[in-house]
Amino acid sequence: MTYVVTEDCIKCKYMDCIEVCPVDCFYEGENMLVIHPDECIDCGVCEPECPPAAIIPDSDSRAERWLKMNTDFSLKWPNITRKGTPPADADAWKGVPDKFAKYFTPNPGKGE
Repeated sequence: MTYVVTEDCIKCKYMDCIEVCPVDCFYEGENMLVIHPDECIDCGVCEPECPPAAIIPDSDSRAERWLKMNTDFSLKWPNITRKGTPPADADAWKGVPDKFAKYFTPNPGKGE
């Protein structure tokens, strides 16, 4: 079992989850994070730390789509082990529907 990041992270990218991850399995895209499922140890400490509730276990019925997406982009984006600065307008993006179709970008983040 693993955890995955969903579209709720897009344009929020608070990064509180990174601070608590004991195995550094987060990878940074331009406007969201993903979890490498083979590195995640299923500890679950990241889930409650996410302000927009973008992290879910792969046993959740909504996770199937996001598992592949997290897997694919964790191989392309840089690993991130320290919390950066979230976007200034992150709170305004919490709860916005259909963010993946409208706002997702495959571009990598800055990394560390």
